[in-house]
Formats: sequence, C-alpha cells, structure tokens
Amino acid sequence: MISSSSSSVIREVVEQFVREELSLENAQIAGAVWAMLDAGGKELRPRMTLLAATATNADAPKDPVLASYMELIHVATLIHDDVVDNADLRRGRDSTNNVHGNRFSVLAGDYLFSWVFKKVTLGYDNPVPTILSSMLSEICNGEVKQLRAMGNLQLARDQYYEIIGKKTAELFASCAEVGSIVALQRTTGKSGPTLRQHPVVLALRAYGWAFGMAFQIRDDLLDITASEAALGKPAGSDLRERKVTLPLIMALESGDPELRAVAAELFARSDLETGGATAVLAQVVSRLRQHPAIEGAKRVVKDYEAQARAAVSQLAPSKAAAELEALTHALSEYSS
Repeated sequence: MISSSSSSVIREVVEQFVREELSLENAQIAGAVWAMLDAGGKELRPRMTLLAATATNADAPKDPVLASYMELIHVATLIHDDVVDNADLRRGRDSTNNVHGNRFSVLAGDYLFSWVFKKVTLGYDNPVPTILSSMLSEICNGEVKQLRAMGNLQLARDQYYEIIGKKTAELFASCAEVGSIVALQRTTGKSGPTLRQHPVVLALRAYGWAFGMAFQIRDDLLDITASEAALGKPAGSDLRERKVTLPLIMALESGDPELRAVAAELFARSDLETGGATAVLAQVVSRLRQHPAIEGAKRVVKDYEAQARAAVSQLAPSKAAAELEALTHALSEYSS
C-alpha cells in the first residue's frame, strides 16, 4: 500500500540517484536539483505512478525507481518553467534561475531530461519510452501555446483547457499510464503498444488526465485567492507574468467592462516584472477575489474531480484505487 511511508521511499530513491549517480556526472546540476527537492513538494506524480501500478495488480513488484524518474521529470519542467516565467521563487525558496542564472538553468533542465530518458530507455520496454517522449513533446507544445497566449484577453476557455491539458495534465496522465503498463509487463510478460489499450490502463490514464486538469485549475485559483505565505510566492504571480487563467477568462466572459479595462491596463504595463505595476495588479486581484467567477472556476474543478472519480470507479475495488480516489478530495492541499 502506498501511504505515508511510501513518500519517504520515493524521496530516498530520488535522493540516492542525485547523490550517487547524477552528482558523479555533474555535481553543479545535481546541487541545483537537490535544492529543488529540499524545498519540499507533495510528490504527487511519483505517488500516482506507484498507486496506478498497485491498482492494476497488487502482486506486481513495486517500482520506486520509475516513480523517482517521474519526479525528476517534474523537477526539470519546474526549472524550465521558472526560466520562462522569470520567477524568483519556487516553493518559498530562491528559484534555480535566480541562483544560477537562466543559461545554466536551461542547460540543467535539458540535462536532467536527457539523463532521465537515457535511464528509462535502458531500463524499460516499449511503450514506456514512447509514452514519455510523447509526453515531453506535449509539455513543450503547451508551454509554447501558453507563451503565445500571454496577455491575450480574448483567450477562450477551450484554448486555456488545451494549454493546461498539455503542460500539466499530460504528465499526470503519463504517470498513471506508465505505472499501470509496467505492472502489466511484469505480471504478464507482455510488452508493446497494445498494452495502451488495456481497459485498466485507459481508465488510469483518464484518471490522471482529469486529476491534472483539476490540479492546474485549482493552482490557478490559489494564485489569486491564497496568501503569499501559503503559495510560497507572491499572490497574483500569474497575472504579473501576463498569464490568462480560468478565473480571469470566466470573469471577462461575464461582461465586466471595468475588470477588462484594468486588466488591459495591467498587461499593457512595461514594468510588471520590476513591481512598478503593484497597485494595478492589486486592483485586478481584488476584483477577481470578489467576482462570482471564482466560484464558477471552483465548479469546473469539481467537474474534473468527478471525472477522475468516475475513471477510478472502472477499476476493481482495492486500497490503491481508494487512495487514488481520496487524492481527488484533497486537491486543495496541493500546489505545484
């Protein structure tokens, strides 16, 4: 069973890789990765990987190594995200780019991706490497689409859903999918792309995707509604980075001309990153916090949570399946 003790197992495996393998190849990159890990995190992605395997077959050997790879992929995406967003903080600590600069951070993220994929290709049969390479392509695609959507007050819900589906939900979906597939491989001896069509694999991938959508929308809500202490970064960071997220989209859909005007003023400022637009930013955040769009976005989160639970209901009853369902009830505890 993957419970409180499993989190320490995952962390031990990740730390062992960083100490004993990654540090031997590049100590500076290992140090940057270590700092990210030391800042904390709920390790949701590796937990989902392990739970998906156990939900598929309780007798399958546990694979904390695969789970640790999924966490390291996540760390690499965070390093790149902070460069793209020009972020100074991550989980309340100085971000990698703030400490080491953008050029090192880009190369560190690239190196970590390639190091993990080398390990995966050597250690796992198809379709696992195929799934993970496709996942990385989707994440990059989503990041580019988000960049192109910066400051676009005409952004539609469907466009927003496509962006977060690629940049966030795809990783969760892949965690659940590869966890399930590896469990099947090790209990049936079969490999190949046909495993992706197994009913349990399909259900778990659907679970991970819906969970990821709910997770990202919740994160976007917290960016507006939570305190800086809770977020580990300033409230309204998405707006400061000209990101158009669901609460703003829904508020603009309601036809609020004053909100549209002040948001347009904010995004037109050239001093957002230096803090010169603090008063305008505070005004947008205040208006959004009082807007019915917040409750509307919360209902969308609930809809995706319900989709995730419906996917779990297709699995045979088990403690692992129950814990996957329980994760959907605790989304408010988590941020990226």
